[in-house]
Amino acid sequence: MRRPTTRTRRGAALLAALASLVLTLSACGLGTAGGRVLSGELSGELEGISLEGAEIAVGSKNFSESVILGKIAGTLFASAGADVDDLTNIPGSAAARQAQVEGQIDTSWEYTGTAWITYFGETSVITDRQEAWEKVGQRDLEENGIEWLPPSPMNNTYGFAVTQEVAKKFGITKLSQIKDLPVAERTFCVESEFVNRPDGLPGMLKKYGIPQDSPQGTPRENLKTYQTGAIYSATAGGECNFGEVYTTDGRIGALGLQVLEDDLGYFPNYSVSLTVREELLEEHPEIRELIAPVAAKLTDEVLIELNGQVDVEGRDAADVAYDWLVDEGFITAS
Repeated sequence: MRRPTTRTRRGAALLAALASLVLTLSACGLGTAGGRVLSGELSGELEGISLEGAEIAVGSKNFSESVILGKIAGTLFASAGADVDDLTNIPGSAAARQAQVEGQIDTSWEYTGTAWITYFGETSVITDRQEAWEKVGQRDLEENGIEWLPPSPMNNTYGFAVTQEVAKKFGITKLSQIKDLPVAERTFCVESEFVNRPDGLPGMLKKYGIPQDSPQGTPRENLKTYQTGAIYSATAGGECNFGEVYTTDGRIGALGLQVLEDDLGYFPNYSVSLTVREELLEEHPEIRELIAPVAAKLTDEVLIELNGQVDVEGRDAADVAYDWLVDEGFITAS
């Protein structure tokens, strides 16, 4: 039987600290509607790992994938005997990030590309997963005392998706094959910002030999702009052949879309890692052993499925996280 619990033994001290941070970051709107932490009994390769006596504040940003990942971590920690403060669902990357830097959050899942480009202000693009992890991990540890555990295989970066019909019609599985299509078939559904950013669509089209506004490349009339959420349905409905997507979005699976391989490595790597404050890892090194096999299971396909359960089916992120951990044999109901 599931045991929904919200563990709050840090109590007034943590709440006071968070209240102070709310005032400091009022423009970012720090706040959380984290909700439940579910727990079971660790099983399989996690059986016997103990975090008894640990108090862990788990944070996340306020989009579905981040919340699901936060719930996965919280459920694992609680199942290992830790007292878990659920601080998931913080509005905005800036607020969530500062909360961890300030020590109000002990751990959260973070994306290598977000850290490299947004937090550290770098302009170079890193497409290699290992290189991105090593660089952001070394820098974050040195500057902020935050350690990055080994990354998951998933990569929630930009991409372009097609319907199964388009993939079959043109025999296309990767972006480099677009240049072999007639110009009239090179139609794209994109966000307005993405179409105008040099590191967005223009750079991608140039990289793949079909430059924007070139008669033999991709004429402006081949581009249709939409709000982010509308691109998925527009692509599925045949408004264009190629739709800009986030590569682990749940709507990809729900709408039967297929993400094309970025075979020339244009888009930055956005693998996800559990980031943990150094002092917590020093006190409870078992966290590494607890997280490693779980993180290794987090592929694009898994995240597409889990995100779809929340965004398309309307399930609660805590239940989605719990059920996945049970299905994978990491925990059993207690």
